[in-house]
Amino acid sequence: MSRRMEDQIHLALGIAGNVTSVLLYSAPILTFKRIIQKRSTEEFSGVPYIVFLLSALLYFWYGLPVVSYKWENITVVTICGAGVIFESAYVLIYIWFASANRKRILAILMVVAVIMVVSITTLVSTFALHDHHHRKLFVGSIGIVFTVGMYASPLVVVKRVIQTKSVEFMPFYLSLFSFLNTLLWGLYGLLAHDPFIGLPSVLGCPLSFLQLMLYYIYRNREIREKNDTDLENNGRKNEFQLP
Repeated sequence: MSRRMEDQIHLALGIAGNVTSVLLYSAPILTFKRIIQKRSTEEFSGVPYIVFLLSALLYFWYGLPVVSYKWENITVVTICGAGVIFESAYVLIYIWFASANRKRILAILMVVAVIMVVSITTLVSTFALHDHHHRKLFVGSIGIVFTVGMYASPLVVVKRVIQTKSVEFMPFYLSLFSFLNTLLWGLYGLLAHDPFIGLPSVLGCPLSFLQLMLYYIYRNREIREKNDTDLENNGRKNEFQLP
């Protein structure tokens, strides 16, 4: 494979990764529409959105010329910038409509932690490190840890899904686009020989796939239970109908 063709495939994967990332970031819109309408977060967890925000902020900084060499990761910068906007809006809505003070306080504390991590990472990589190699190594290593956490964060609801046998509070599209996103960015990172982009996606892909499998298993059960309830209700109605 020629270098030119490799660069073209790399760019195509970056663009495709951007598309799936936009879908991933916009997937919770329906969830937050429901939260706004009900003025309550119900049993939805705010952890995934806060961890997504942290990951987007770290990789936005990683892709800038301060850390990366020139604009080699321009596609990372553009999509992570959009991610910061999306996730910030979700987190603010979650905090505003938190169904309990405990949830609101926990979310605020997590946001403060995010600001501290990003601030320290930015200051150290800017003033303590003086070349792109060491800056990428430092920021990328931190990014790997929290991006794997980002892809694993929806698993906080897995225990509830298994206990209740319901996927009501595990959004399907968040899991689907997370799987597609990790697959494409994993290929992007591998082709670019950039482990700080490829590795977290390679690790996140099976975690996202696990969520899809759980959704498939318990979605079918939920549909059966709903049909059984409908039949029972229709039977009760028929009891009061004249022959």
